[in-house]
Amino acid sequence: MTSINRQQFLKWGGLLGLGAWLPAVASAQDRQPAPGGVRRIITGIDGNGRSLIAKDTAAPHVYRREGVVITELWSTDAAPSSNRGEADPTDSPLRLMPPKNGSVFRILTFLPQTAPEAASPATAAHADDSGISAALAKGKASGRAAGSHVTDTTDYVVMLSGEIYALVDSGEVLMKPGDVLVQRGTSHSWVNRSQQPASLAFVLIDAQPLS
Repeated sequence: MTSINRQQFLKWGGLLGLGAWLPAVASAQDRQPAPGGVRRIITGIDGNGRSLIAKDTAAPHVYRREGVVITELWSTDAAPSSNRGEADPTDSPLRLMPPKNGSVFRILTFLPQTAPEAASPATAAHADDSGISAALAKGKASGRAAGSHVTDTTDYVVMLSGEIYALVDSGEVLMKPGDVLVQRGTSHSWVNRSQQPASLAFVLIDAQPLS
């Protein structure tokens, strides 16, 4: 994986609204989480059983991969899930896939395809436990585009800002703000052909493999 220099990150970080954490990330490794620009509000209950706002801060775990900024928001590890306790499930290493019978909620921001540091994830090895390499390997067999990958999940995807192309083996579709996509465990990839970053919200839910 390549590192991003401060000038490049200042340019794209301004467009992403990440100014609050530029100093920390510009000198950090891409696997090191840093405070992000996404406000995350979490509810809970007090000792009397009354609801309250338990957390209201910037999402604390943000990762950078080639051309993508990943903001982890929440995850569950069972169905039905438990709403008890105060532990933050994002306080763990980055994992692409949700836990067994669980889910993951995150925001991905894709830099323009022509931007510095916007190489496809398929062009670099991911020698870690994130599960990205395994997903890329499954997508390579049938994927028509670099970065094609497969996860054993049902994904609910909401386009937040910018625009992006969702590519599958036999076609593609342009997504704009307000569009939604249900990704059902098939080979796919994402390409930002515009001149601005594109942000999408993802909910990945553990699912049975298609084959």
